[in-house]
Amino acid sequence: MLNLWTFIFLCFLHLSSFNVVLGGVGDSLVSENPFTPKASVIRYWNKEIRREITKTHFLLSKVSPLTAVDSASFSKLAAQNDLSSHLPSFCSSAKLFCFPDLSPSLEKHPKDERFAVYSNMNFSNYGTDRLAGVDSFKNYSEDSNIVVDSFHRYSRDSTGHKEQFANYASEGNVVDQNFHSYAASATGGSGNFNNYNREVNNPNLRFSSYGDDSNGHGQTFKQYTENANAGNGQSFSSYGKNGNGVPNDFSSYGKGANVIGSGFSGYGEAANGANDSFTSYGFDSNAPQNTFKSYGDGGNAAVNTFSSYRDQSNVGDDSFQSYAKNSNGEKVDFSNYGQSFNEGTDKFTGYGQGAVGQSIGFKIYGRNSTFKDYAKKEGIVFGRYNNGSSSETAQVKGGSSAVNKWVEPGKFFREKLLKQGTVMPMPDIKDKMPVRSFLPRTIVSKLPFSSSKIGELKRIFHAGDNSTLETVMLDALKECERAPSPGETKRCVGSAEDMIDFATSVLGRNVEVRTTENVKGSKQNIKIGSVKGINGGKVTKSVSCHQSLYPYLLYYCHSVPEVRVYEADILDPKSLEKINHGVAICHLDTSSWSSNHGAFLALGSGPGRIEVCHWIFENDMTWTISDS
Repeated sequence: MLNLWTFIFLCFLHLSSFNVVLGGVGDSLVSENPFTPKASVIRYWNKEIRREITKTHFLLSKVSPLTAVDSASFSKLAAQNDLSSHLPSFCSSAKLFCFPDLSPSLEKHPKDERFAVYSNMNFSNYGTDRLAGVDSFKNYSEDSNIVVDSFHRYSRDSTGHKEQFANYASEGNVVDQNFHSYAASATGGSGNFNNYNREVNNPNLRFSSYGDDSNGHGQTFKQYTENANAGNGQSFSSYGKNGNGVPNDFSSYGKGANVIGSGFSGYGEAANGANDSFTSYGFDSNAPQNTFKSYGDGGNAAVNTFSSYRDQSNVGDDSFQSYAKNSNGEKVDFSNYGQSFNEGTDKFTGYGQGAVGQSIGFKIYGRNSTFKDYAKKEGIVFGRYNNGSSSETAQVKGGSSAVNKWVEPGKFFREKLLKQGTVMPMPDIKDKMPVRSFLPRTIVSKLPFSSSKIGELKRIFHAGDNSTLETVMLDALKECERAPSPGETKRCVGSAEDMIDFATSVLGRNVEVRTTENVKGSKQNIKIGSVKGINGGKVTKSVSCHQSLYPYLLYYCHSVPEVRVYEADILDPKSLEKINHGVAICHLDTSSWSSNHGAFLALGSGPGRIEVCHWIFENDMTWTISDS
């Protein structure tokens, strides 16, 4: 006689080999294995929401692709806290965003190389003791989704060896690169980073002990992370430490970038005759954040030049802590520093403290700066320090055009434009995040989701210390843990069932979810066709869900009162052909928004004084009470 559990298991195998019909009639017929995550979501939707889901509904494309067997297997591993040992298969089967585990490269490169097709590599001890020659990394990892490269002890103890990084990892999405002990103890030669990480989304570059104890091995960073978006930016830790006569040139570094941060910690520490030039560093960028900590500490006869640093940027914050502290004969020149058109913040703490024979000049230096415990002695000159208002600064920089240059045309607009016949620009609404899927609720409920559990999350997803993935997870967790704004109800969801629960808890069971149909019309002028106001165009409330970057598909869902939601046909302005069907939301109460919000930069005015509308971008969505 069969054991009861054996009988149940055989029944499971029998059922999972067939497809069954779930739902009602017509388009709501969905044929699906009853034990898959997709089948589970279909049943849950039809149970919790009055209108049955259709088989073509866009939400189903985001549901986990796991098979019934894999879903049960990975759920068991999650319960046993053992997903980490099966991460590659889990990431692949569940369609997650995971970084590759790099192992040291065993390839031999005794001659000069041109690396044009490599990607996701670990260059360990590469070029050690090399004499002269040039290695070229051209178009390396170009246009890749996830770029993870490690240069460990690269070119160590080399003599006259040159490295060229041209168009390296340009236009990539989520880039993580680590240069550890790069060119340590090298003599002569040079490194050239040209168009490095251009137009990258979420760059995270770490230079640790880069060029330590080197002799005359200069580095040039030209158009480095230009037009890049968000991310940690760059970290230079102990860069050029104990170096001798090492010239470094940062030209157009971070130019045109959006929210890029750079950290220089122990940079040039105890170096002799260092010569660093920052020209147009952070020029024309949006909210750059740069930290110089113990930069040039104990250095001898160093020369540092900051020319047009953060010039014409929007806001921005710089911190110089113990910069040139205990140095000997240090010369620092700030020319056109911090001339941002919207007020930024600069802090100088312990700058030049204990230094001997230093020369520091501030020429045409921006406003709103704090010089705390700044060494008050001879050798420091302030010339044309700009204490004018931010509006005066904007006029100097070219008037109103400077105010909205950081907001893409059409990203925010007024409600009156949502009428038939209007021609207006549409922003780039294309989803730039890696493709991922929800996890089944049976799995996501077993995973930690808290910044206090980051150690456990790093172990599960194989994230290294200070890695891009660690930062990605922390950023998402902290945003999810942030207290809601006044009048806001919020929740982060990693499964379709959790999203349904949140939407129905706010709006009730009679709901619909909408998104813009496609990305046609992006970055060009469009013409508005027929327009329909949801809920009769009345003031209502909705639940909007926006993606957050995380290993699995994660949405930040929130409800803000006093909105109007619209659907509109989007036409080609020349042919008048319908190319898209857009969904737009208008926020009527903006009183709690920051005065520096991009909407006010683009449209003028300020918090609480105007309504602000925007399109629902690709893969984002908004839930509303159903019209029927």
